[in-house]
Formats: sequence, C-alpha cells, structure tokens
Amino acid sequence: MDIQKRNNIISAVLILVIIGLGYWLYRSIVDPYQKVLMEKAMTQKVRTRMSNVRDVLIKYKNDKNNFPPNLDSLVVFLKTDSAMVAKGASLFDKTIGHYNPDSLIHSPRPPHHEFLYARNDTIRPQIYLLTDPDDSTNTIGSLTKTTLLNAASWE
Repeated sequence: MDIQKRNNIISAVLILVIIGLGYWLYRSIVDPYQKVLMEKAMTQKVRTRMSNVRDVLIKYKNDKNNFPPNLDSLVVFLKTDSAMVAKGASLFDKTIGHYNPDSLIHSPRPPHHEFLYARNDTIRPQIYLLTDPDDSTNTIGSLTKTTLLNAASWE
C-alpha cells in the first residue's frame, strides 16, 4: 500500500469521526434545551389548569357562600350547576382543550395526580390552598394568610 492511499483512508476515517463527534455535540446541546422547553410548556399548562380550578372555586363560593370541603364536591358542582353545565365547555375549551369536569381537578402532567386542596374554615373569610402535587412551588391561596386568598404563587 502506498502512502497516498493510506493517507486517503486515514482522512476518510477522521472525517467520519469528526462528523460523528459533531453530531454527538449537537445532540448534547439541543436535547437538554428541548427538555427544558417541554417542561416550561407543561408547567404553563398546569398553571392554566390551576387557574381554571381557582375560577370554579370562586364561582362555588359566590353561589354557596363557602368553599367546597374537597375537590370532589367541586366536580359535583360542575356537573349539577345549570350555569356551569351550560357554559363550562365554552369557558374551559380554549384553555384546556376538551372540557371534562372530572379531569379539571387533575394535573395535566403525567401521571395526572389530583391537585392537593385544603380549606381553612376556622377563620373569616374562609381560605384555601390549592397545590400542584408534582411541584409544590405552584400554589394558589394560603391556609394562614387571608391576604393571599385566590393569589397564585406565579403571579
């Protein structure tokens, strides 16, 4: 084998190695960034769903003069209140896609845990705390401070 042929083979192998390493470098930069973007989008979906639950909690309080004891009572309210039955799909279809009262109280983040809800009815006004089960930094309300009634942690 002459030197020219050997140099051509080595050059071809090095070009393939450079292309392979370049692709690996590109994937190592882009993949984590894509994951961050997907996580931000999912967090925004969770916050939108929690805001929708807050809106229904406010409607429940206005109609019944107190907050529901649990989220299952809220779902029953969504299914039985004539105004919510009539307008529910038009209110929530834009923000959560297909409206289903049963899924409103569940996080859109897999594995779709139910939001954590607690009510403090020992003080006036009554207050509640709604928390994302997968990220405890996403909350609405407080169990101790009445000034945080209906206040979201991200607003």
